[in-house]
Amino acid sequence: SDQMLYKFKSRVTGDLIMLEPSGRRVLEILGKDPGAPGIIEAVDAPAAIRALEKAVAEEEARQQAALEEARARGEPEPRFEGISLRQRVVPLIDMLRRCEKAGKEVVWGV
Repeated sequence: SDQMLYKFKSRVTGDLIMLEPSGRRVLEILGKDPGAPGIIEAVDAPAAIRALEKAVAEEEARQQAALEEARARGEPEPRFEGISLRQRVVPLIDMLRRCEKAGKEVVWGV
């Protein structure tokens, strides 16, 4: 297929492949241009991890609120897309942590 892939690479870990919608969302969370290759230096990894964790917490809070509202109204519970943001970003957070420890950058291309 002509689905765009994002390939995150580092010298410390294997490559991490993300499909276009996930990769684009992650780069937007990180304040990076989704249409261009990029880099996160080891020194910037903690801020990147915090941004990803904050986005996950916000998504989970929104979903929890939607569930509670539906229950309160006696409506069927909303269904959320199959894979949560948390599941999507865990491998990247792990990669960033390992790169930070090793003093290496994470780079990606499209």
